Amino acid sequence: MAKAKKYMSDIHLEDYTEEYEGRKATAEGMVFDGGREKISLSGAWHYAVDQYDTCIRQKWFLERKSDEHGFSLPVDYSFDEWPVMELPACWNTVAPEYLLYEGSMVFTRTFSYAAREDEEVYLRIGAANYLLRVFLNGQYLGLHRGGSTPAYFKITEHLKDDNRIILQADSTRRHEQVPTENTDWFNYGGIYREIELIRVPKIHIKNFRTALVPDGTFSKITVGVKLSENVNTTVVVHISGLDVNESFSVINGEGSCILPVAPKLWSPEEPVLYDVTLSCGADHVSDRVGYREISVKGRKIFLNGKELFLRGISAHEDSVKNGKALSDDERRQILGAAKELGCNFMRVAHYPHHENMAKLADEAGMLLWEEIPVYWAIRFARKETYEDAENQLKELITRDYNRASVIFWSVGNENADTDERLMFMKSLAQCAHGMDSTRLVSAACLVDAEENRIADRLADFLDVIGINEYCGWYTPDFSKLPQLMKNSDPDKPVIITEFGADALQGLHGSASDKGTEECQADVYEKQIAVLREIPYIRGMTPWILFDFRCPRRTSSIQNYYNRKGLLSEDMTYRKPAFYVLQKFYQSLM
Repeated sequence: MAKAKKYMSDIHLEDYTEEYEGRKATAEGMVFDGGREKISLSGAWHYAVDQYDTCIRQKWFLERKSDEHGFSLPVDYSFDEWPVMELPACWNTVAPEYLLYEGSMVFTRTFSYAAREDEEVYLRIGAANYLLRVFLNGQYLGLHRGGSTPAYFKITEHLKDDNRIILQADSTRRHEQVPTENTDWFNYGGIYREIELIRVPKIHIKNFRTALVPDGTFSKITVGVKLSENVNTTVVVHISGLDVNESFSVINGEGSCILPVAPKLWSPEEPVLYDVTLSCGADHVSDRVGYREISVKGRKIFLNGKELFLRGISAHEDSVKNGKALSDDERRQILGAAKELGCNFMRVAHYPHHENMAKLADEAGMLLWEEIPVYWAIRFARKETYEDAENQLKELITRDYNRASVIFWSVGNENADTDERLMFMKSLAQCAHGMDSTRLVSAACLVDAEENRIADRLADFLDVIGINEYCGWYTPDFSKLPQLMKNSDPDKPVIITEFGADALQGLHGSASDKGTEECQADVYEKQIAVLREIPYIRGMTPWILFDFRCPRRTSSIQNYYNRKGLLSEDMTYRKPAFYVLQKFYQSLM
């Protein structure tokens, strides 16, 4: 008897995702979007929970509703009859039944488009956690990995007058991803940053960078571009307020110039910004940019040639109402609370936050540490995992290169010092240095617990050493902190990137009662008393500004929140430790 033919391949095929791996959105496909003409696709999208990945198994995007003979076929979707969700959003905060949902969700809408001659059109999705697959008018456009960096797809040839777009977001935690399946924050799912079309001329500026030349003179600005085509042409740069209106040549699609001009330097005290415009043929881009120089000499950090102590705090991208889909008002609230605390510096952890956080920090005068989620037990020996991490780093650097507020690229947090990890993170540090000579590279490292000293082999490849230590909390014997400082003799500046203690709002007791406001305040008092006397400590970002959701935290005090915040989760209540740190920072101003 002959072997029976398959009736429906999608219910038998186990490697159904393989065919979607070939096209990937990466940093190389990004397009500078400042000053561009954009069409927003944010708003009402129809959606369905797709727990079994039926969309990509059955290829819903083909909208095949009849067979080759014209007979009607049953389908497992009804796009325009699905319920509606307003995007961007984290689905976990949209409805109670989705609070703990992890997996795939499909979003779709239609839109009209009037094409022009001699244009290219890009679809930009600011962030979708974690995997994003994109389909337009029956065509698969590609896949993006990484839940916190933007995805770009060139869609010009696929556009019609009337269009159907389908987005599949998959928040499944997987061991091979970056981050891996185990983290200490909430795994929000969704398409939680803006969705938009970017219209550009056929030949356009793909990448635009500008910065102060880091030579200590503060008297030269560099401007560089990369075009979409390998052509020879001319770019004109205009900087308002500096009387700059210069042109420079582009050869084979790339060009740069150094302008002998001394801008007023950007600093937290005076966050001066300039409007910079570039023109190339029919294309025009613009950005609002500050110019500053960050550097290290010995065990000190300098901003614009002046010694700098980083009065910092850490913060997650999290909100009770919106999850990771913060509004700009919520970002301003976070920056405002940090300013009230006396901060000139924030560690935005443990993944890239919205690009508007850095833009608002530029305006507010807040220095930033930006980080990729190489977090805990990444699969350091896996080649594809490294490629994922490196691409997220490249996307972050490309996106935020022009932001004066960003002074650190961090390549990870709290990873055990193994040979595989050293190679992985050393390579990331070298990548960051290779892409950007105007910033410092760091990572939040662990203390050598056996020897109680700062001793991480990765430090050789970092400009500044970040150290997480929880003396007085996870390390109850507080005497280990002064001994740690005494045992260590780093030849570079050190930032204490984490210390702290949980405290539930309104829970009181003695300083030895874990989880009370008094205990948290006592830990801060003791930490500050030691750290302020250590000459190589050049900053700190205690953990953390406000309480945030975390499924690992299940005690009655935590109730699925990390309670180490100096503020409550809604940021309306300041715990006593807030004022302890504020007093210290004000003494340094």
